[in-house]
Amino acid sequence: MLKMEHVSKIYKGGKKAVDDMNIEIERGEFVAFIGTSGSGKTTALRMINRMIEPTKGTITIDGQDLSKKNPVSLRRSIGYVIQQIGLMPHMTIRENITLVPRLLKWSKEKKDQTAEKLIELVNLPQNYLDLYPVQLSGGQQQRIGVLRALAANQDLILMDEPFGALDPITRDTLQDLIKDLQQRLGKTVIFVTHDMDEAIKLADRICIMHNGKVIQFDTPDNILSHPANDFVREFIGSHRLIQEKPSAKIVDDVMITPVTISLEKSIDDAIRTMVKKRVDTLFVVDGQNHLKGLIDVEGLTAARHKTNSVSDAMEKEIFYVKNGTKLQDSVRRILKRNLKNIPVVDDEHRLLGLVTRANIVDIVYDTIWGDEDESQSNQQQEQ
Repeated sequence: MLKMEHVSKIYKGGKKAVDDMNIEIERGEFVAFIGTSGSGKTTALRMINRMIEPTKGTITIDGQDLSKKNPVSLRRSIGYVIQQIGLMPHMTIRENITLVPRLLKWSKEKKDQTAEKLIELVNLPQNYLDLYPVQLSGGQQQRIGVLRALAANQDLILMDEPFGALDPITRDTLQDLIKDLQQRLGKTVIFVTHDMDEAIKLADRICIMHNGKVIQFDTPDNILSHPANDFVREFIGSHRLIQEKPSAKIVDDVMITPVTISLEKSIDDAIRTMVKKRVDTLFVVDGQNHLKGLIDVEGLTAARHKTNSVSDAMEKEIFYVKNGTKLQDSVRRILKRNLKNIPVVDDEHRLLGLVTRANIVDIVYDTIWGDEDESQSNQQQEQ
């Protein structure tokens, strides 16, 4: 879909912000640009929508040379999300989401239908459309910024460190959101980040840059398994090489069967199930095994004097991952967020399994300390 051929950006004095960049990005790919400060990643991104004009080289989309297109029309055909969000404070959320469609002179009916459909994708109620940005939290505003980039149904979305200023939990949630939307809607996303964990989690391929040059452009697994040189090896960090372990690479390899309870059951039923199964958490599902929430010992204790319904007492906002998710990412989240477990669901949100802190501990030990123990053993033998 997008091709950058011998693209360079040279500023006065001869400084090369981007130096002879040659990459091809396929339709529907999620590509992350990452590198050290001043590596050229943001300059490369902004040359795609001509916010910065290349000094040399050619950038094409579907074979069309972007230098020959009207820059304003080009920018309206490409979604763009920035770190500062950039919502218009004097406009409602509806008006912010449909900003580009309004410039494209869509009908009011089509704009309203688009806004209503999109806001459902990010789990916000439709009455939020008539609020103003100041009435939303920072994370909610960021979701609207993502929706605005999707509103005109552009095939290509550029994202310039969109989550860099957010707290870790909000950032994790929005990462999941943008990856889910990208896959469901089939968008091509080019994403600038300085966070290697973020790049590994989100990208189909990662473009590592340094001093304006592309050092390695490959899948996360290949980069982690076969760094191009010492710079890449040092940049990604040896602690991220957990994916080289052959025994378990995705959550499906280590998940266990969760203990569930159906929506219509009572608190008393939940207590009996916990005692019988000797667990402190039950996952609430409907008749088709769709994950609806969870209820734990603390929740039962607080709820039993107020209601006798599991559906009323359950916690609805729970963190989950899709099947096929890289195990490294789930390990990082369990440790970082101090989670006890993470449920695993399919594309239809049916509960498939559970990754627990306990059943990954051996993998963590092997990864973090296994080589160290082996090294110490070898040192003792040498002595």
